[in-house]
Amino acid sequence: MSYSLKLPPIVIIIILIVALLWIITMYGSDRWRSETDKLRVKMTNGQQPIHPKTYDSREIVDLPEPVQRYFKTVLQNGQAIIAKVELLQKGQFNMNEKLDKWNKFTATQLVVTHQLGFDWDARIQMAPLLNAFVHDTYLLGAGNLHASLLGLFTLANMHDAPELNKGELLRFFAEAAWYPTSLLPSQGVSWEAINDRSALATLTDGKTTASVVFQFNAEGVIASMRAEERYRDKTTAMPWSGRFGEYSLESGMLIPLYGEIGWEYPEGLRLYFKGKITKISYEFAS
Repeated sequence: MSYSLKLPPIVIIIILIVALLWIITMYGSDRWRSETDKLRVKMTNGQQPIHPKTYDSREIVDLPEPVQRYFKTVLQNGQAIIAKVELLQKGQFNMNEKLDKWNKFTATQLVVTHQLGFDWDARIQMAPLLNAFVHDTYLLGAGNLHASLLGLFTLANMHDAPELNKGELLRFFAEAAWYPTSLLPSQGVSWEAINDRSALATLTDGKTTASVVFQFNAEGVIASMRAEERYRDKTTAMPWSGRFGEYSLESGMLIPLYGEIGWEYPEGLRLYFKGKITKISYEFAS
């Protein structure tokens, strides 16, 4: 005696839909990964020689007192200057301007310090098996923001506008707490005193200049940062700020593993990013 299993039509349809979605997801992911590889090869090929190759504590003697304390806290004399950073991140991202609708994300990030640049390659989970793929990039003086559903269907694509370029340079600058040798005067940063817990830092890359106020805590490390003006879209500039925490010793440097970022509305700070570094590695000037 033999038996045959006959599935209801609705079950067959569901199986076919899931299989099709899986195929589309794999194809989109492979295509996105290929584009990421090409972008990052272009980024690393643009690197320039780094001078000096090591940190000399004598270069900070004329800096504002809180900035001197910061470098004395997070760096050791003779620390090799960072050339490249690779990190893994996980956290939550809120893409809703008015409501708290947090979506989980994972990301890889590559940072190069000469020429200045970074690429944040994220997967933001919109629903089970449904991810938004995001490239947030600064490369050779140009910003780029590309968001795509499943890596196939474009949701946003902005490239090389002055407002975007400045915004991406601001991000590179604000996140330099993860690669602190990039905040040294020898790496192009100028510092201006504000008070005994904060200082204004300015960095110019080509035609673009970015300024960030860093706030230091009692331990001497960066507790928060703020930019008076960053464009949220093509027409709207707003104050932009964030906080750092969970400092850890990595490759001889004290860096934060946790960060959160948001826009300052009249009613207060509204976060859109909360993330933690799960792995970080460095390459140094040689």
